[in-house]
Amino acid sequence: MLSSVFEQFGKESPVTVMAQVLMSRIFAPERIDSLFTKYATVQYQQDLLFSSQVDLMSLVVCGIQKSVHSAYKAKAVDLSVSTTALYKKLCGIELGVSQGLLRETARDLIELVQLMGGEQASLLPGYRLKIVDGTCLAGTDHRLNAIRNFAASALPGKAIVVLEQCSKLVTDIFPIEDGHSQERSLFDSVLEQVKSQDLWCGDRNFCTAKFLFTIKEKKAFFVIRQHGGLGFRELSELKHLGSTQTGELFEQKVEFSYDGKTIEVRRVVLKLFVATRDKEWEIAILTNLPYAVPANKITQIYRNRWSLENLFQTVTENFNGEIQTLAYPKAALFSFSMALVTYNILATLRGALGSVHGVDKIEAGLSDFYLGPSNK
Repeated sequence: MLSSVFEQFGKESPVTVMAQVLMSRIFAPERIDSLFTKYATVQYQQDLLFSSQVDLMSLVVCGIQKSVHSAYKAKAVDLSVSTTALYKKLCGIELGVSQGLLRETARDLIELVQLMGGEQASLLPGYRLKIVDGTCLAGTDHRLNAIRNFAASALPGKAIVVLEQCSKLVTDIFPIEDGHSQERSLFDSVLEQVKSQDLWCGDRNFCTAKFLFTIKEKKAFFVIRQHGGLGFRELSELKHLGSTQTGELFEQKVEFSYDGKTIEVRRVVLKLFVATRDKEWEIAILTNLPYAVPANKITQIYRNRWSLENLFQTVTENFNGEIQTLAYPKAALFSFSMALVTYNILATLRGALGSVHGVDKIEAGLSDFYLGPSNK
């Protein structure tokens, strides 16, 4: 009887079945608990397993339950701990555990997308395009005694997120508890993950001499918007290369120094026909890609950076990843990591559909809203 019921669901709502199978696989209790053992250094599992916390938080992130407390009440029969013990556990989840949860599940899902043939065409074959951006979690309710008398909400954390272009999956997160800290405090951790033939694309916040120099030293590449604070010396005049749909394109050679060494890069300048939302008329991009890659391709790669901005919007609209009542940084960053893992499952579903119906067709015609867990 169960097989016939499953078959009926498979025919009438295949995406629902696919989502259920993926979530069951990715959030398998044994695997999640072993992941916790691998990455945790302070916390331990006793009465409340990490897999139970993931299961409970998935209900909140997917919008099935409105809050952690309501999810706890729904699961109270299966849990042998009090709400106080639950919140204490959530507030102590180490950042390395949240990071490891995202990294390892992403690795499995990317392999699946590749096997299905659901990847998008590479913008630049031969390079692994990684789009990097930072995000600050929204302010939370005033649940802590220390902040109840302040008008501004607490910022429960900040993170740098890495998106792989071909699979459209988030492959890494670099969280930090201080929501008021600079993204650049995380750059060393990001640079540790750079590998040969990577192509890192980011906005001007990532335009520091050390960041660019280290990427080049690791035989990797960058397409980074120029920051006004990065000093450089012009080695050639701006050369006009023609017009694009958005502006006039120019290029020149420049160099800058770091740690007593000099690096020569290309500076691609797009003088816009229409100003940006920040009233800017010019976008300058620095890159160490070879000259065989034309300047218009470099601007195309940089424009693709918006796919990560769109991802943040998708997570905000379809998942409850920034829970207002979680003012504790570790708990808030854990819930955000869970939202990104759930987004990756959604992206894998898109890849599966794309492998059958065409990746471009799915990308252009299927809204994430209809794949969102709360809309199943």
